[in-house]
Amino acid sequence: MERVSGWICSVLLVLICSNAPAQQTIDQHHIAFEIRNLFEVHGGVGNWDVGAHRAFHFREGLDFYAERGFREAWIDGDKLSCTAYEMRYEIQQCKFDGLDPEDYHLDAINIHFEAMENASRGLREPLTAIELAIMDVLLTDAFLELATHIYQGKVDPSHSVYGWEIQRKEPRKEVLTKLKIAIESGRVRNGVAALYPSFPMYSRMRRSLMDLFQNEKQMPRNWQKLAVAKSIKPLESNAAIPKIRERLDFWESSFMDSTVSPETYDSALLRRVQVFQEKHGLNPDGVIGNATIRALNKSPRDFILQATVNMERLRWLPDTVLSEVILVNIANYSMDYLRGKDTLLHSNAIVGQAYRKTPIFNAPMTYLVFSPTWTVPPTILRNDVIPAIKRNVGYLASKNMRLLTYSGQQVDPKSVDWSRITANNFPYMVRQDPGPSNSLGWVKFMFPNSYNVYIHDTPSRELFARDDRALSSGCIRIQKPLELAKLLLADQPLWSDDRILAAMYSRKEQTVMLKRKIPVVILYLTFWTDSRGIPMFRHDIYERDEELYKALSTSIPLIRGV
Repeated sequence: MERVSGWICSVLLVLICSNAPAQQTIDQHHIAFEIRNLFEVHGGVGNWDVGAHRAFHFREGLDFYAERGFREAWIDGDKLSCTAYEMRYEIQQCKFDGLDPEDYHLDAINIHFEAMENASRGLREPLTAIELAIMDVLLTDAFLELATHIYQGKVDPSHSVYGWEIQRKEPRKEVLTKLKIAIESGRVRNGVAALYPSFPMYSRMRRSLMDLFQNEKQMPRNWQKLAVAKSIKPLESNAAIPKIRERLDFWESSFMDSTVSPETYDSALLRRVQVFQEKHGLNPDGVIGNATIRALNKSPRDFILQATVNMERLRWLPDTVLSEVILVNIANYSMDYLRGKDTLLHSNAIVGQAYRKTPIFNAPMTYLVFSPTWTVPPTILRNDVIPAIKRNVGYLASKNMRLLTYSGQQVDPKSVDWSRITANNFPYMVRQDPGPSNSLGWVKFMFPNSYNVYIHDTPSRELFARDDRALSSGCIRIQKPLELAKLLLADQPLWSDDRILAAMYSRKEQTVMLKRKIPVVILYLTFWTDSRGIPMFRHDIYERDEELYKALSTSIPLIRGV
């Protein structure tokens, strides 16, 4: 579809450019003089106004024009160049990147284009050299602004509300280089597309966003919130079934009548519900409960919001292509071990609760620990363990935990006056010994970081069957720890499957260093498009999407080069 749309675009541009009327020729030296003057009168201090319009890339713009002797870039003799029309088209199309075309001088560019075309038709006076200079500089600034946002993101992710601690791309001269190439080659589209994130997923997400805009146009005016008093199971009858069937018809662009009665949850509807549940990361059991209804109630606009913010998150990522990575998507409750283009392991995961969020960061995994002990971290001590001990001094023994001084000496909990103990004056460590009830399970995977977060096994394996798995205190529990351990130690022949099993269940802590550092990237994506082109949506468990969408909508900028 992208190839076809690109071909159509090229044809349209040829037609526009070939039919674009010319206006009276103005001495190019006059235009160059006015362009130079726009930079000289500003001087690089404070806000930069180009005519009546705020511009953003003074330094890069000055470098660009100085190198070409301040000669105009977007005017071809006495008419707008094809490159200028293509630039305007790219601005209009940036909504499919989740960006707002109005952020890139679209109104001002449209006014200047219309004025030049009207002048060429004799409907107004020809544009002056100053007006042409302003138009040219605004087109250049629009390219630099759009290309910067495409390459690096529009919003600065370092703000604490976004919870983003992954090292991001460094600003570089790539954007200015792409501008020069685009002008020389006359191919703006190639220049912009070359700055997309290096992940194939991004282009797929872009196509999904196009489809969502189309869905929004076709959305029924009477979009109603669905509700059910209790979960609906297959073969049951419920008055909400016809509306549920209609909603699925909308998203599938199809119509399928009931094979039984309209209010019966029949087998045909069951298959459709299961597919819908899979797209939304729900347990595809076919039971229509609160989570499924919540997903069905999302409108195209809701999904456009999700797509918009997640494309921005993808732009924040460094563009280093990793040959091997452990990828955790918090919102998908999942961990994937990737090598090259292959997914060697996919595992369900349990992540931090909304008030103990798993942080978003990256760090190298360097070792793993079989049959680990667990030294309870300060937050859990303060919020959970100390209150539990004060209620029942036998709590520690029931959890296979020991009270230790910081020198490692064991203390009898009954010898402590717990009425005097608070979270602020607690003078001990609490350590849980290896065993079937150990909170870390039988193995933990370590990538040292300031958050004290890691990947580990869990004794509470029944929790992996839940739709909502934001249940931990911040660490990541995985359903397939044995399989991950085997893959990580595959390059160490002495660590056979039998030896790994023996070490896991030995109840004696054993550390194994990895022969290589493996990058661990912990992400938060509530939308992506998979390799089949199917859009995937996830519940915004940490309620971060709306804040980011507001920032994208209100032009909170990156630090720009001025």
